[in-house]
Amino acid sequence: MRRRFRAAECAVAGFLLLLSTACGSRLPESDFENRPDEGTPTRADGEPVRVGIITSATSPVGGDAFTGPRDGAKAYFERLNARGGIEGRQVEVRTCDDGGSGVGNNECVHKLVDEDKVVALVAGSSLDYAGASRVSRARVPDIGGQPIGPAYDTYPHLYSIYGSLAPRNGKPGWDGKLYGGTEVYRYFKREQGARTAAVVSYNQPASAAYARLVTQGLEAEGYKVVTEQVDFSLPNFRAVAADLKEQGADLVFDAIDSYGNAQLCKAMDDVGAEVLAKVTNVQNWTSKVREDYKDSPRCRNALWATGSSRNYEDTDHEAVREFRDATEDLKTHSQWQLEGWAAAMWFTDAAESCAQTDITRACVDRFLAEGAEGKPYTADGLLLPVTYENLSEPPKTRRTCVSVARWEDAEGWVSQGDMNSNCFEVPQLSYEP
Repeated sequence: MRRRFRAAECAVAGFLLLLSTACGSRLPESDFENRPDEGTPTRADGEPVRVGIITSATSPVGGDAFTGPRDGAKAYFERLNARGGIEGRQVEVRTCDDGGSGVGNNECVHKLVDEDKVVALVAGSSLDYAGASRVSRARVPDIGGQPIGPAYDTYPHLYSIYGSLAPRNGKPGWDGKLYGGTEVYRYFKREQGARTAAVVSYNQPASAAYARLVTQGLEAEGYKVVTEQVDFSLPNFRAVAADLKEQGADLVFDAIDSYGNAQLCKAMDDVGAEVLAKVTNVQNWTSKVREDYKDSPRCRNALWATGSSRNYEDTDHEAVREFRDATEDLKTHSQWQLEGWAAAMWFTDAAESCAQTDITRACVDRFLAEGAEGKPYTADGLLLPVTYENLSEPPKTRRTCVSVARWEDAEGWVSQGDMNSNCFEVPQLSYEP
């Protein structure tokens, strides 16, 4: 479980994490046990292996906000098929746009799981994963999805791209509480010397709640915390920027949307507020920085991103280089694309382990479950080790690592140290999803 008090591990910009609704009904673990392997597809030799990808491709957030994981996974499967597929069997990808709604998500689950009989779901990114309990009841492995809501810390057979230590017995986390570490704040304090951090939010309940989580983590690491709140309808970012300058903030975290971030950065440039780092999240770790922050060159070059996967710009790494070669025709590149690629690789490794018998839902799920037995998954070094351990009690502290990159106009995203070395023993703090 690498859920942190930052949007990087929630995989959605700031307050959208908290706007997403609870996923489906909460069912006891007994509902998932001792059932026949109903509906598990079996395939004759040479028939395609069918997988599904559910994406909020159209949603209130915007047309391309959630498509990165899908695009990365499709690129992986296209290259895999060009090389002969899985033991000679092509991977057939069925996609479904849930529109960012719970109703649409349930419809996608029904279509892919019940009608198309996919072996697994891969690289999902849904604003409202309302069909999660149905996926779990059907024992369909959901592999490498983005944990926008609490579903991946709630149900068995669901495996997010970041892992989980929670029991996943039908309730989120432990008795309804999730836990996250403070490694991001520890990194900037220890490695960059930051001491004063600002947290910017809207006067909107979900945004304010997320800001409180960030503030809690920062205070646990001994920061002086400056909280700034702006009106959701008529935000005065210039006043916030002026106060950031006055308070001498080293870092800026936020619980606001992408548009608000761009406006905040512009205001910071306008008033001359310079910071060590304007910290953004994995969803905004993209090649569109120059476009998105075109009006704020100084703030733009103070952008830092944190996550749990290797920087998509690190082409010296063989696995990254293969990802970039396969996606060179895409108009933009992003960290979510790389994580979708890693999710597709994860499924492929599982399917190949079953190829000599049959690639079924149950066999693929067993491969995933074995990750809980001391076999963390790294996707050839693209991911920090992913584990699922089902601990009965939440850990009080944990050694966790973080991938960090800084934007530079001349170079793009530049990695700051190796993600497997940026590691800290940090407290695990509770929060309610």
